[in-house]
Order: sequence, then C-alpha cells, then structure tokens
Amino acid sequence: MIRLENVTKFYPTSIGRHYVLRDVNLHIPHGSRMGVLGRNGAGKTTLMRLIGGVDTPNSGRIIRNGHISWPLGIGAGIQPVMTGEENARFCCRIQGVPLAEIPAMVDGIREFSELGKFFDLPTNSYSSGMKARLKFAMAMAFDFDCYIIDELSAVGDATFRKKSQEIFQQKRSRASFIKVSHGLSELMRECNCGIVVENGMVSSFDNIEEAVDFYRQLIGDECELEEDDDDVFVQRRSRAATKQAAGATDRQHRRRARRKKRVKADEDKPETSRNGLAHAPEGEQQVTTVRAPAIASMGGPVRTSHRPAPMAPRPGREAR
Repeated sequence: MIRLENVTKFYPTSIGRHYVLRDVNLHIPHGSRMGVLGRNGAGKTTLMRLIGGVDTPNSGRIIRNGHISWPLGIGAGIQPVMTGEENARFCCRIQGVPLAEIPAMVDGIREFSELGKFFDLPTNSYSSGMKARLKFAMAMAFDFDCYIIDELSAVGDATFRKKSQEIFQQKRSRASFIKVSHGLSELMRECNCGIVVENGMVSSFDNIEEAVDFYRQLIGDECELEEDDDDVFVQRRSRAATKQAAGATDRQHRRRARRKKRVKADEDKPETSRNGLAHAPEGEQQVTTVRAPAIASMGGPVRTSHRPAPMAPRPGREAR
C-alpha cells in the first residue's frame, strides 16, 4: 500500500519556484496494476521518483508499506564508472542480500542480461539498450511487492523480449506495479486502474478505460492519436502544421525545377556565349587586341618595357 498525503514538489529556478506537484493526495492499494498518463514534462517521472524513495517532497508525506522497487527505466539508476558486475553487487548489498548469496545472484543477473563480456566493462560504455537490459535483469532478481516502471519497454532481440515478458508476468501475478507509458493500448491491456498527471494535479480513476478517455479529451485539442502496427500511439501533426509543411515542400520543388531549367538553358548555349564573348558566324569572328599593361617606375615616366628606369640624380649633383 502506498499513500501520498498533501505532497508538494517544486524546483527553484532563476524566475522563481517551478511546482511539479501541488497538494497531491493519492492512494495505491496492494494488488493494483496502475497506469500513469500525462504529457511530456507533466511530472510523471518526478512522481515515480517520489513513490520509489529516490527523491523527497518539499511538503507532505509518503507512506509505503511493503518492498518497493526503484523506478525501472532507461535513465539513471546505475553507476557509470562501475562495471555491470560491480553494479549488480552494489545493488545486492543495498537490498540487504546476505554476503553468501550475492555471488549466485550476480551470476543470475549476468546470465539473464545476456551482456557477455560487456558485463565486466564499465557501464558508461554501454548503449541505452544494454543499460536497460542490465537494470531490468537486476530488478527481476528481487521479489518486490510493487514494481515501478518508468517508460521501460522490452529491449533486445525477440528471444530476450519473450524471456522478459514471461518473467515479468510471473512477477506481476503476485505483486503490484505502477507503469508509466505513452502506449495507451499497452496500458489498457495490462492495467486495471490509472492516474493522469496534469498541471501539478493528479486525477485518479478506478478503471483504466476512464483514465485513457480523460487523457484523450485532455489532449484532443492539440493533437490526434493514431495507433500503428506495434500498438504504440504516436502524435500526428495538426492540420495547420501539415498544410504548412506541404506548402514548404511545394515551394522547394518549384525552386528546384527553376534551378534545373536555368542549368539546362546554360548547357544549350554556345561555348562562346557561356564564356561571355560575342558570338558571330565563322569568318566574321571579331579579334580583340589587348595591349600589354603599362609599367610605372618610381620617379620616372610610364614605360611599357619590363626593364627598370634609370635612377634620378640626387639634388645638387649632375648626372654622370
């Protein structure tokens, strides 16, 4: 069971306090499979950090009964200068695993993550997918009463995704979970209740369908939602943005056509015309004579020869 009582969270900025949550009251009973919806930047991740104990509120209190996981996601959660094995050992120590049982758990995390030789390398050399696999493997090594999942989808190849789904179904059959995702169909398939975070407030719904309908009405004026083949909802550009993009594309095509037309016209011109010379029929070619440039010497007349002029005599002396 998790209870939030008058929880407020803000961050100081150069223009004043930025309130992420204001006087939030929320009750999550044991056995809930809760989906969390909200726009980007609405405060979903901050709420998950508060529930998981990673962050503390500025006012109010959070009551937790049971063993709650840390927020599982692709973001922070592992030490970048430590190897995968060191992170796994560190996690076991924090969770209170006896020293005698740590080697076996680390071997299980190594096998499940399928990182191979990279398990013994610093995690700052990992890709985002490799980090997510390590975090997921570490979380599945423990039996939590409630799992917090923040924008974490199955990663890796088909075999790893199938294995992840199977073990997570086993975990959630006897544990609660709170899941943040923009995949509405995924939340409707896996959750039985939901909350919507908007403008620092949290709206709670006992039915996930009601939460999804409320979220769609909330963002209906800004964008439309469509579902692709992978059951993931993506934002579609508004009609005005679509028309603007289409107009820019048409203007680009017209400029490209004019450019090609000018290039073709230049290629059809005679060689002398492209060089800027007057074109005349053969036999009437104009011949232009260019004189050699005049070379001026210091203190002397203008000469057309490249030989220097004689030096002028100094004042008071006669030329020899």
